[in-house]
Amino acid sequence: MIEEETKKNDLAAGLRERLPGWWTKLRGLVQFSAGVLALLLALMIYDALKPEPDLLTEQEVRDTVNQVMASATPPPSNSSLVYQVIQPSLVLIQSHYAGEDPEEDERLGSGVVINDSGDILTSLHVVDGAKEIEITYADGTRANAEVIAAQAENDIAVLGSASLPEVLIPAILGNPNAMRPGDEAYAVGNPFGLYSSMSAGVISGFGRTFQPEGSDQRLEDLIQFDAAVNPGNSGGPLLNRYGQVVGIVVGIINPTDDEFFIGIGFAVPINIAGGAAGIPPY
Repeated sequence: MIEEETKKNDLAAGLRERLPGWWTKLRGLVQFSAGVLALLLALMIYDALKPEPDLLTEQEVRDTVNQVMASATPPPSNSSLVYQVIQPSLVLIQSHYAGEDPEEDERLGSGVVINDSGDILTSLHVVDGAKEIEITYADGTRANAEVIAAQAENDIAVLGSASLPEVLIPAILGNPNAMRPGDEAYAVGNPFGLYSSMSAGVISGFGRTFQPEGSDQRLEDLIQFDAAVNPGNSGGPLLNRYGQVVGIVVGIINPTDDEFFIGIGFAVPINIAGGAAGIPPY
């Protein structure tokens, strides 16, 4: 009996040795396939038994869309970004003349800080002949100022301040030669004493000539624009869409005797006006 069992074991061992490798692989493949089939069957059973999701009604979809739209914050307008860039560099100018007529004793204008030294560009006619010049910075700091340079042929003056605010932020100067008619233009100043007011428009033309009322001086190579400016805007900056100063406002055309804007304003290009402060032309 023992001999027969031994012969059977030897026979099995011999068969295993003679069993081809492909048969072993086939057996493993069958076992793997059985496992995959079992997994697929389980997934089919789960999918058949799980509850169907609730579908949104058309009204619920609309309500969800309206809620998302209402909570979305729109991006800031380009004009508001321009204002934020230039506002810290703007100054209010009050020129006192000690004249006999109280209404003509004070003249209001605008100016813009253009360098780290605190030099201020403005229009010459805002400060010309003044007995005293007082400037107010964006942070409320007040100081006396004086004319340190002028370009009478361009109606441009440079002011030096007796004291500076703790934080001085010069404006960024742009290139008017890179602009074209139709480009956005922004004017910031103090019309009628309304501090730090902004208006928007477009560049209307270049190379304009303008002779201010009561003056023999003709201003040439001016930028024409249609952003609203009024008395008090003179000396303020004209800006491009990036908040860069491309000109200094010097005048408006009005065929009537009243001083208000009818749609035509002029600015000296900053590459010309900056020459009064020693900025090289570009």
